[in-house]
Amino acid sequence: MISKKITAAITAVCGYVPEDKLTNFDLEKMVDTNDEWIRTRTGIVERRILKGENKATSDMVVPAVKQLLEKRGMNPLDIECLIVATVTPDMVFPATANIACDKLGAKNAWGFDISAACSGFLYALTLGATLIESGRYKKIVVAGADKMSAIIDYTDRNTCVLFGDGAGAVLLEPNHDGYGILDSLLKSDGSGAEYLHMKAGGSLKPATMETVTNKEHFAFQDGQPVFKAAVKGMADVSAELLERNDLTGDDIAWLVPHQANLRIIDATANRIGLPKEKVMINIQKYGNTTAATIPLCLWEWKHELNKGDNIVLAAFGGGFTWGATLVKWEY
Repeated sequence: MISKKITAAITAVCGYVPEDKLTNFDLEKMVDTNDEWIRTRTGIVERRILKGENKATSDMVVPAVKQLLEKRGMNPLDIECLIVATVTPDMVFPATANIACDKLGAKNAWGFDISAACSGFLYALTLGATLIESGRYKKIVVAGADKMSAIIDYTDRNTCVLFGDGAGAVLLEPNHDGYGILDSLLKSDGSGAEYLHMKAGGSLKPATMETVTNKEHFAFQDGQPVFKAAVKGMADVSAELLERNDLTGDDIAWLVPHQANLRIIDATANRIGLPKEKVMINIQKYGNTTAATIPLCLWEWKHELNKGDNIVLAAFGGGFTWGATLVKWEY
């Protein structure tokens, strides 16, 4: 008997965003900016902020994964592996995935974090799909989550208007009918690190009184080089992914882009020939939640998805990292 190829299908998607909102009008009182400037240049109106003592990224991962389990009628003990994409781990070590597994009671799972900035979810999704395709695993949870408010300087108008907090997660299970993760094209270029990074806190420049005083533990971004690279990177990789799979924009039901900037999203959609009506957007509500943007879009728009839909996930992140993934929706 010839068995069909195993693919990793997304069988559930859930998200979590904190209750507290930070609006453009709130930011007007904090830095020299205004609502119109932010909306016209980024498309962002408000973002969510995780407040409260001892609240960390794992505290957003856990409710998102709990929803997944409830949706699929699963027990935490059913999870075999949890992969968390984040640049804001609870702590340098242990991994946020391990902390989340403990909070969930997922005692049979192993897990790890992956750091690829805004492309982190795509990187993690490809890794999770590979584990399923190997035939060794049947229940893999992939989460993208970031508490960006923890590393943003709210006196820096170049960055504080862009980012918010949130988490999204998907469940991957084996499929033998051709649904799921069909192809991924992932790229990186470390020469872009100078334009988007955190200056201190790693082994290169450990924390000192001086680094704290100089605000070097916040995200630093040189906007123009990042914007230009993101427009080209996301658009090019999405077009290349379609070309190597003999597809055109007419074959794609939805583009699910990283929510960093509306102009970057529009450029990517135009490059692969998709109208705005086929593009998932929620940047106006959440801002840039880094690794969480794509799963949060899938969560919010899941009712618009139909079995068999071809969708393209595309992202660009600091470092630089970027990529696109082709998915045939399973439910």
